Amino acid sequence: MDSLDISSPEESSSIWVFGYGSLCWHPGFEFEKSTTGYVKGYSRKFWQGNDQHRGTSDSPGRVATLVQQPENIVWGRAFLVCGKSAVPYLNTREGVLGGYMTSFEEFYPKDHSEDDRPIRTMMFVACPDNSLWLGDAPLHEIANQIVSCKGPSGHNAEYVLRLAIFMRENIPDAHLHDPELFTLEIMLLSRIKEQKIPLHIIMNEPSTSNDNGSSSSNYQDDLDVRPVARRSFDFTARLPNKNLRCVNIN
Repeated sequence: MDSLDISSPEESSSIWVFGYGSLCWHPGFEFEKSTTGYVKGYSRKFWQGNDQHRGTSDSPGRVATLVQQPENIVWGRAFLVCGKSAVPYLNTREGVLGGYMTSFEEFYPKDHSEDDRPIRTMMFVACPDNSLWLGDAPLHEIANQIVSCKGPSGHNAEYVLRLAIFMRENIPDAHLHDPELFTLEIMLLSRIKEQKIPLHIIMNEPSTSNDNGSSSSNYQDDLDVRPVARRSFDFTARLPNKNLRCVNIN
């Protein structure tokens, strides 16, 4: 694995950037094209703290990072960025403010064939030696922390829920590739409902009225209509125990 100081980006006029968190649904920069796909050998974990966008210094939120896990894949979205305009923005958003470092990995587009070569992409990964690292915790504790956090960019729960929406709508058999994400989604929706927090506030959406006069979100908040996510509980129970470790970026 290569590492890159993105304050001095490569001289190439274009670069692919792989996103596996908020970049999937809110890139925030101009790009020539994008495609969904995956990188090999990683697992997505909500182990990185965030005190600039989805939390505060007193109550940091949790956002995604990648840890190495052989034989696993992480789905996301890759962007072709031409020129260097996006690199300083990403440096600030992910590096300076987010606590991430950069590396290069091979990205496999969703529709690639066996004869196609993977795309070399830049991605951002957080490791335990950064000051915002929160690390592993039981999933119910992670859900409790996420549902209680909010930052300048919005509720921490929105970050997770929108990522789940993106995965469900764009990735085949998403619940099989990332059961933890969809289990966490159900936990968050359950806590939001228990605490009687209007979902449109969590999702930063205009309120819409139901037939009974109550408000709701465009996001479906009826847990009974989420069979894909419900199946993830059983799948998680069948997963073998595997050691996870952060990527070693030198």
